[in-house]
Amino acid sequence: MQSEFVASRSADPKDSRDSRESRNGSPQLDAVSLGIIEQLQEDGRRPYAAIGKAVGLSEAAVRQRVQKLLDQGVMQIVAVTDPLTVGFRRQAMVGINADGDLEPVADALTAMQEVEYVVMTAGSFDILAEIVCEDDDHLLDVINKRIRVLPGVRSTESFVYLKLKKQTYMWGTR
Repeated sequence: MQSEFVASRSADPKDSRDSRESRNGSPQLDAVSLGIIEQLQEDGRRPYAAIGKAVGLSEAAVRQRVQKLLDQGVMQIVAVTDPLTVGFRRQAMVGINADGDLEPVADALTAMQEVEYVVMTAGSFDILAEIVCEDDDHLLDVINKRIRVLPGVRSTESFVYLKLKKQTYMWGTR
């Protein structure tokens, strides 16, 4: 198991730039906040004192910024597991085409325990959903009896993972 931070913005009273909002309404990050996030993405258990040395702040200032990032929902602390090591032997991405409003379909997918990732897209599919299951029978059950029967779902196409080569959580800093 590996600890990771997923992040993309910040605010601190010492620098008013980091609390301004961008055009899309999300706060902009200053270089120090980005540096803190990068440090935590490399090692989610890195001590605040070590982060402070790397970004030029005191331990207390780093602690305050990290708490604000968490409070604003900019990042979260998560334990990232390898599904294979905890009994989930089958992963797949499912492309879904739907009629009408996509929100109810996306909401129903989001509520499913096996669904780890849901995104509404433009292109060949209306929605992509990543599914993690115990085995092929479990995957078939989720797709056939729970996804395909959702109101609005017109078709699905499954992409079964044979081997995961790369998975990172370094968004927003590089």
